[in-house]
Amino acid sequence: MSTTTRTTTLPLRGPYDLREVALMGFGHRDESAFDGIMRLAFCTDGLDAQVGVAVRQQGDALHLTVHGEGDLDAIAAQVARVVSADHDGDAWAAVCAADPVLARVHAASPGFRPSNFYSPYEAAVWAVLSARRARRQGIALRRRLSEQHGAVFELAGRDEAALPLPEQLLALTAFPGLPADRIPRLHAIARAALDGQLDARRLAAMPPEEAMLDVQRLPGIGPFYSALILIRACGLTDVLSTQEDHTRAAVQALYGLDHTPGDDELGRIAEAWRPFRAWAAVALRAVGSRLIDEPAA
Repeated sequence: MSTTTRTTTLPLRGPYDLREVALMGFGHRDESAFDGIMRLAFCTDGLDAQVGVAVRQQGDALHLTVHGEGDLDAIAAQVARVVSADHDGDAWAAVCAADPVLARVHAASPGFRPSNFYSPYEAAVWAVLSARRARRQGIALRRRLSEQHGAVFELAGRDEAALPLPEQLLALTAFPGLPADRIPRLHAIARAALDGQLDARRLAAMPPEEAMLDVQRLPGIGPFYSALILIRACGLTDVLSTQEDHTRAAVQALYGLDHTPGDDELGRIAEAWRPFRAWAAVALRAVGSRLIDEPAA
């Protein structure tokens, strides 16, 4: 599609490696190679437009080429949240240095930061599309839905498709490969998004437990997905999810435990990770897996 093209820059604080962010398999993202560009296509936080963004790193800044309409500053802020460029990497490095396990993880990839969902709306849609199916099947389904009912952008020689806006989703009555019972769930998410219930700032301002219960009012969204939506779509750095079994497995392996930690033990270990408990949990899973078979120094 033909779109307006604009550019802007995001300054970076502390170590940052766009390659690590781009190649982190998460949600619908499953990149296997990196050519220096992270390609994003999404519904804006205002839910009134779709945009495509090509992200490049040059030193201590990210350079964005934005395709599509909408407030440029708001789009840049959304990208910063998605690629975790909106927080102080030096403060994160200091937290890691104080914990021997996190120190090893950080040394393995000083520039790692989590890759997040584009928005709570998009995370909730992913929850419905990916439920009870293999992740690759969910990715393919999301891509087809976006290509046929959303918007496609050519970003540095490659097409990327953005999800349908809520109004477009409400017009959907059926889609090949999507069970009929998922359509009402998607409609409920679209209506909630239009009513402001899935606004990232609203959810981030609520106490985490309250926000997760609020999200669970949506059909098909249970405790696991509500935590995913809150933490990994609002870009929160310091909310510890107890719903992620992979985090427990990583903690058990990397901290040398002979058992899977329960909620209380996980919480005690995570105290040393404040104010980056969410980032630490992600790093232990994504980067820590490279160290599990390596002896500690």
